[in-house]
Amino acid sequence: MEKLRHKILVVDDDLEMGRLLADVLEREEFAVLTLDDSLEASKSLGREEFDVLITDLRMKGLKGLDLLEEAKKVAPLTPVIIITAFGTIESAIQAMKMGAYDYITKPFRMEEILLTVKKALENRQLKKEVFRLKKEVEARYHFQQLIGKSPSMQKIYDLIERIRDSSHSVLITGESGTGKELVARAIHYSGLRKEGPFLAVNCAAIPETLLESELFGYRRGAFTDAKTDKRGLIFEAKGGTLFLDEITEMPPILQAKLLRVIEEKKVRPLGDTTAYPIDVRIISASNRDMKEMIHQGRFREDLYYRLKVIDIELPPLRERREDIPLLVQYFINRFGMEPKKIAGVTEEAMKILLNYFWPGNVRELENIIQRAIALCQQDLILPEDLPASLLPQPDENLVEKGVREKYTMDQMEKEYIKRVLIEVGGNKSKASEILGLDRKTLYRKLEEI
Repeated sequence: MEKLRHKILVVDDDLEMGRLLADVLEREEFAVLTLDDSLEASKSLGREEFDVLITDLRMKGLKGLDLLEEAKKVAPLTPVIIITAFGTIESAIQAMKMGAYDYITKPFRMEEILLTVKKALENRQLKKEVFRLKKEVEARYHFQQLIGKSPSMQKIYDLIERIRDSSHSVLITGESGTGKELVARAIHYSGLRKEGPFLAVNCAAIPETLLESELFGYRRGAFTDAKTDKRGLIFEAKGGTLFLDEITEMPPILQAKLLRVIEEKKVRPLGDTTAYPIDVRIISASNRDMKEMIHQGRFREDLYYRLKVIDIELPPLRERREDIPLLVQYFINRFGMEPKKIAGVTEEAMKILLNYFWPGNVRELENIIQRAIALCQQDLILPEDLPASLLPQPDENLVEKGVREKYTMDQMEKEYIKRVLIEVGGNKSKASEILGLDRKTLYRKLEEI
């Protein structure tokens, strides 16, 4: 099979120079097209894909910078090397500003050209890989990749469609494991800001002092260990999205500072006297009852409303059980191909999955399917491949079970709540009536299960 050769377009109205470059490059097994007509070269750029463009700066017809501009439009990943016998600092600066890979003045050594071409090819390969990965990420996190046919999920798809191009703040709420970060990424990667960065911060995982410097940045000397300037994530997310997960865990002093940033659209690093303009969309998320936290004085009400310009509440998995078969097959397709070929689950196993309460939501389902694939010895997942905690237990008196297993009162309460919820099919209103609890208290207790 013939080896695929890199294609190089050489454009120079000096025929002798063009032939010389072609000879040298062809000896290195490059495929070279040499043209002395810059207008024809412009047409070739639109017809063929070249790995490198080498062009003279001064030519009849289109100039080298004109070809550079054309290449950036029709072949943005193709590096452009400018060569000229009339080099000036000004023309070199202009070429580099316009996106030239390199600028070489005549006379030059052919070894210099070859080295530059090889580095340009490496640069192109890196750009192509970054471009491929970016498209892969966009496809993975596009909202159409969210799994679910239930009415509640259809409403979320519609909402993402309507808000994806805006820059308004979004607050995503829902229990742990419902996919809040996945929704945040879907909003970002399907909207106008997808070319910008998506930066995620877990406010609960970073100590207060470190969180402040991570978000807002600092100037050298702002504190003992500030040896150099640091740009905060709010500034680094310029043109993109900053995702603040577990926002309710942010300390009050930082809540006030974040509120000022949102209101003024400016950020002032630690140790600086100047506030700098920012362009960032803030998406935040919480699995807490935020109104209850406001009532307790643990979260600022003014910040809450600034974050909640648009709000999305993700339903727990037990309230959209019709999506479970879709999610199960999605995870099997994702994890069950190599080295095993898992086709699906048996009807009995699916019944168990449909009847389970799912306190860990989609994340728990994903983990259980991964575990089942690892244990499965056939092409279908069987009930015995699932954790024992999912399997239906013999009908047993709860008090007797509690005495035998030496439950604490807290464990007894949690077990009773789970049994009631299973009995009413996950309907929290009915469960709260049977348990004699208001919905807020029930939600709080469910977070602890």
